Amino acid sequence: MTVYVKEGAETIVAGLGKMKDAMIRDYIGFMPPKDDVRKNMCERYENNFTITYGKKYIKITERGGGVKAFVVGVDNDKKFKKGDILKPAGYAAPARNAARGNILDGGYPINWTGPLYL
Repeated sequence: MTVYVKEGAETIVAGLGKMKDAMIRDYIGFMPPKDDVRKNMCERYENNFTITYGKKYIKITERGGGVKAFVVGVDNDKKFKKGDILKPAGYAAPARNAARGNILDGGYPINWTGPLYL
């Protein structure tokens, strides 16, 4: 199941919140909380997001689960615009081949594992 974020956001923080909420909705659809074990797994997923602001990128990670996505946090990137969602190429850097959506514009699909492949 993939969640489609239709609405954009006025700020990066609001856009990150919408992206996180969509990822959580997708996880709950993937792992419905039918019993206590699944309910605990859904709660743990929801509460384990970390957002780290770097010089150029915002990194979204799940504690114990690795990097979920990078978001461009600057206006002066040569290839991407502020708010563009990038897949991780590794723990410390994004894949700079193409944006998977923009948290400020909305209109992008995402799932609980992060942005979709092209």
